[in-house]
Formats: sequence, structure tokens, C-alpha cells
Amino acid sequence: MPTEAELIALRMEKRQALLREADPYPARVERTHTAAAAVAAFEDAGEPDPEVEGTEGVVVTVVGRVTAQRVMGKAAFLDVRDGSGRIQLHFRRDVLGEAFEGLKLVDLGDFLEVSGALFRTRTGEVTVAVASWRVITKALRPLPEKWHGLTDVEARYRQRYLDLIANERSREIALARPKVLRAVRNFFDERGFVEVETPVLQTEAGGAAARPFITHHNQLDRDLSLRISLELHLKRLLVGGMEKVFEIGRVFRNEGISTRNNPEFTLLESYEAYADVNDVAAMVQDLVKYVALETLGTLQILQPDGTVIDLEHGWQRTTYRAALRDQTGIDYVEYPTVEAIKPVSEAHGILVPPGTSYPKALDNLMSDLVEPKMVQPTFMFDYPTEMSPLAKRKVDEEGVVERFELFVRGYEIANAYSELNDPVDQRERMLEQARNAAAGDDEAELADEDFIVALEHGMPPAGGLGIGVDRLVQLITGEHSIREVLLFPAMRDREQPSEGTPEPEA
Repeated sequence: MPTEAELIALRMEKRQALLREADPYPARVERTHTAAAAVAAFEDAGEPDPEVEGTEGVVVTVVGRVTAQRVMGKAAFLDVRDGSGRIQLHFRRDVLGEAFEGLKLVDLGDFLEVSGALFRTRTGEVTVAVASWRVITKALRPLPEKWHGLTDVEARYRQRYLDLIANERSREIALARPKVLRAVRNFFDERGFVEVETPVLQTEAGGAAARPFITHHNQLDRDLSLRISLELHLKRLLVGGMEKVFEIGRVFRNEGISTRNNPEFTLLESYEAYADVNDVAAMVQDLVKYVALETLGTLQILQPDGTVIDLEHGWQRTTYRAALRDQTGIDYVEYPTVEAIKPVSEAHGILVPPGTSYPKALDNLMSDLVEPKMVQPTFMFDYPTEMSPLAKRKVDEEGVVERFELFVRGYEIANAYSELNDPVDQRERMLEQARNAAAGDDEAELADEDFIVALEHGMPPAGGLGIGVDRLVQLITGEHSIREVLLFPAMRDREQPSEGTPEPEA
């Protein structure tokens, strides 16, 4: 079995042979049809009649990557794939003459341009009878595992281009994502929202409980943060009189890498003046159902384990206090400090390290013991005030804010609240967060004085929403790992470098 280095060296020799005849990397091709369009054109035209002159069939020029080769002496069948699908090619020595011998320089992974008439083989497959052909890209590395599929997870994520070549499922997911984004945009556009863009580089990275990435601006000679949320700038637009706004953008959080988290991800946030948390909940339910119908055509999403997520009748509601109490027996109002809740938490096997804030301790309890059990879409309302520094307090229940999170399949997919628009209350809560940060909570909200100044000019009552787009794509595609729906997820350093490509001959 030759090594990869030996296979690359052989391909380099073939490259040199091709270069002596023509450029195997031309700047232009002459495609007339995609693979799918060629098949459709043949089916529309009908079978050619070999007894009638001038009915040789539809003539096409197709291009694509070679994915299969079957050479049988005086004839050969090759498969090529383009973005639309696969088509079979038939090469005959008596038709092509010396050009047939050039097939010995073709490997799996090369790109070809092929012209010829279409016909149907005895097995019923629409095929190109090749009249002329050329190599338009010579691949120097072999395809993964001879097309039996790239199965190594690390390699699939690190070399996504190979994954897309080898795995049909990965191509399906990659194509599903833009459909989801298109549906989301259409939904908000139909409801009169305006899509906007806000800064990625910020003086203070606020709007979420997360550690930011820090970078340095040389000209200004100051540190800036990559945004961790879209919230605070979008709320400034409410102050400015824009009543319905949304943004879909990349955010960056300096946190762990896992099946649920990636340091950079896509976030959707929307803000609507004169709406509250209940209005937003109704909108979120409509949004998720709309996206499912637009992308899948159904509200019943089958999961790999056989579970069906029912977006038509499966919606449930609970509260933060009730969910925690029902699943663990813990009523958090009886344990109002981190010192009080620590022994209770550790009795359930969840450690509370020194410096852990009370909101973080509560969040760990909920994340580990409750959220994984929320499989069908579940709204969890009424969060503790300490956990929600940007949400409006609930009038009829002390210590609680008007907030919900939506969980599906055990993970959060949306977060929303009636927005806090009292600048005095907002300042007090941000100062409390600053005290938590000083005490060691590196995920505490940072105070943003400019945002407070904006609130002091008056922001109307509003409902705000945040949805992790990647997790929405996970729901639609049935994938349980965020890495499957990101084309290029964050990866740890390689343990060993790959073999290098030999230098071309002079």
C-alpha cells in the first residue's frame, strides 16, 4: 500500500506530463449545463432515435470532480460531481483516439471538462458520450479513504473541504444553514422589522454574561473587546426612534469548546418597542414554526435517536423556580446566598468553587440537573433578578424578572425579556455586576456608561430576543453537536503536522 507521500509524488509526475500538453489549471471553462440540468435536458428532449439522422441527443459540456473511475480496455466510465449532483461519463477509444490514452493521467479528485451527447445506458443511467475532454484541475492529494467516507471526526472538522467531498450528510447540513437564515430574515421582514448592523469592536463588551476576547487598536493605543452580544447597541436604536430592529451577526465569547459551545457563533437579536416578554414568546413560537415549515415542510422533526420534536402541539411552559423545584426538590428562594446554596448544590454532585457568584451557582444547578430533561420545546419564565441585569422586574413577584428562555432537546435556543428601561435601576444593577466582577466573577456584566446615558434620554417599553442561530440550525437538521452545523469550528492545535506536498520540478 503506497504512502500518502508516494501517492502525491506520483500525482506530481502526472501533473508534469499534463503540463507538457496543456495547462491543467486553465482560467476559464465552457460549461453549458450543470450535471442536474444536463439530466433534466435529456429527460425533456426524450430518447434520441439512432435510425434517424440528426437525432444524436442533447449535446452538453459539463464540469466536475472525478469521484469514480472504471477503465475496461477500450472503454471507461467516470463519474463527476458538481454542485448540483453527479453525472456519468463514457469514454471510448475508437471515438477519442490518442485522447483516450490521456485517462492514465487522471486520478480521483481531478476536475474535468467534458463535451458530448447524452444517452441512456442499458442500466437506465443518463450518461455523456464523451467527444472531447480536458483536465481543468489536477489534484495533488488523494481523496479520503477512496470515497468510502471520511469518518474520523477530528479530520472532518479540521479539513471540512474533505468532509464535504466525502459525506453527503455534511453537504446537506451546509445547504440547510442558508435556508434557515433566509427564512429568519423573511419572517422579520414580513413583520416590519429593519435589519441593521452594529459594531463588532467595542469599548465595553456588554449585553451578556461572558468573557470577551481583547484586542489592541494601534492607532488609538487602547484595548477593545470583540462583542459578546448585540444587545446594547440595538437598544440605542430604540432610543433613537427605530421601533422594530433585528441583527444577525457573529459574536465572540472567550469560553470552552464543546458540542454546545464555540468561541465564535452567530446570534440573532431583535427588539420591538411597546412589546413585552409575552409578545416575544408568541413571536418566537411563530418564528420557529415558520422556519421549520420553510426549510423542512413539516412541524415534526425526527431526531437520530427516533425522538420526534413536535413544533405543532409539543410546546410547554414552566417557571425557573418550579422547574428547579420539580426536578431537584430545591426551592432556591430558601437559599438566597452562595454560602447557603453551596452544600445543597454539592449534595447533588455539583461543586461550587471559591469565587463562584450566586447567579453562577444557580445556573450550574439548572444547566446540569434540569435543562437536559427539556426535550420538547419548553418556555421557562420568571428568572431570578440576580441572573438578569438587563430585564424588567416583575411587578407582582419580588425578586423575579420578566424573562424566559426556550429549551429544546436539552439546550437553550432562545433568551428574551421585557427590557429594563429605567436608567436608575439599570445603573444600580450594573454596579452590582461590577462588584461581582471585582469579587472574581469573570462572566459578570460590565458597566457601560454610554449605554446608561442613552437610557437616560428615554427608551420606550420593549421586548427583546436573542436566538443562537447555530442551535436553531441544529434543531432543524437534527444534529446534537454545534460543530456539525459550523463549517469551520474552533479546533485545538494539531498533535502532528501533516505530510508536506513535494516541491514542483523546475
